[in-house]
Amino acid sequence: MGFAHGVMNTDNMSILGLTFDYGPYGFMDDYQPDFVCNHSDYHGRYAFDNQPAVALWNLHRLAQALSGLLSVESLETALGCYEPALMAHFGQLMCAKLGFFDADARDNDLLVGLLNLMARERSDYTRTFRLLSDTNVQQAELPLRDLFIDRAAFDAWFRDYRARLAQETQSDAERQHSMKAANPKYILRNYLAQQAIEAAEQDDVGLLTQLHQALSRPYDEQPECQSLAAEPPAWGKALEVSCSS
Repeated sequence: MGFAHGVMNTDNMSILGLTFDYGPYGFMDDYQPDFVCNHSDYHGRYAFDNQPAVALWNLHRLAQALSGLLSVESLETALGCYEPALMAHFGQLMCAKLGFFDADARDNDLLVGLLNLMARERSDYTRTFRLLSDTNVQQAELPLRDLFIDRAAFDAWFRDYRARLAQETQSDAERQHSMKAANPKYILRNYLAQQAIEAAEQDDVGLLTQLHQALSRPYDEQPECQSLAAEPPAWGKALEVSCSS
């Protein structure tokens, strides 16, 4: 979903591997692998693409704390399980977002190709995957195409993507339903939260109520909440938060 914690240090990660103490968190708008949501994270330690490495660093600190109770060999063995488990789960999640039910050797290349294209064009992470969920194997065009400047690059990728989908046994309707259950339409964008806060300070909770409704069922279409799924304005993408937000 493009979620970044913002300050995922050791005291914000439980022994179960769960993060908490959400202050400077944020959902990525434009796809930027190095997205930083905490305005005080000057070096990008907690950037979106660095979160897996930070989690492993945290686990090493936990292992260090347990070194008096467990052997070095057992700790190293446990830590060695992290990357394979992470990559396997990440692969499953991304295959669900792409609508792949059966593993194929080309899946990672298709994922990387799309992410590279999105990064180059700064495509909206949430909207891109949600619009991709409407893919029909027999149709060469998709509204998503209009969001890309390099149409030739998108067309080439989309051709390969449709060829891959054609290998699946599910119907378009079944796959679209599954993809939309993995690709939310609504996320808590910073600018929406800011607008809801400002309105509430003026005793107008209308936007707050609508936002709560949309986020309670983020995967549903909810026609009455369509405006909350629009691409954010330029000023909204520049908002930053801090640990006291």
